[in-house]
Amino acid sequence: MNTQILHIDSSLFGESGVSSQLSAYLIEKLISTHSNPGITKHSLAEENIPHFSLETINAVSEGKADLADRYIDEIKKADVLVLSAPMYNFAIPTQLKSWFDHIARAGTTFKYTDNGPKGLLENKKVYVITTRGGIHRGKETDTESLYLKTMLGFIGLTDVDFIYAEGLNMGAERETSILKAQHEIDVLFPNSEGNEHTQNNKVAV
Repeated sequence: MNTQILHIDSSLFGESGVSSQLSAYLIEKLISTHSNPGITKHSLAEENIPHFSLETINAVSEGKADLADRYIDEIKKADVLVLSAPMYNFAIPTQLKSWFDHIARAGTTFKYTDNGPKGLLENKKVYVITTRGGIHRGKETDTESLYLKTMLGFIGLTDVDFIYAEGLNMGAERETSILKAQHEIDVLFPNSEGNEHTQNNKVAV
């Protein structure tokens, strides 16, 4: 079976967002190192994903949560998850929070045990592309990374690589940060170096 890639893009800027472009760059690397992978993509802002609500909870209990069921089915089938996760006001986009709310389901993607909750989505690789206007990595203001690590781990996804592009609203820091993020992606996929299509897909700075 071919490798299945699930790309969840939560940038409000769509394909022009830096997180979206860096994710596309990373996916080109994945394509060059896997034979004919299957790719499923959601642009959450464009799809206007609904926020989790009492109506959603009732639909789950009645077995009628079609959207949440589809999201869960997609991530269960995926071998690789790529998250485009810009940080807005010290948090992930509300659309991405809603996606997590839809896929976090007791008995399906996690379960409660005598030793605490256990994630049920295992043996999947996760890449998180996170972009910020300022510089927050390693600081108390980086609440986004902590949330993502916690949420991913809660559903069983612990093999996670974070790629950061920070200082995007700080003048000259923008170009340096984007190029550094691209280099970090290149390092993650050394066997794809020299791939003509990938090398021509540089992110605009």
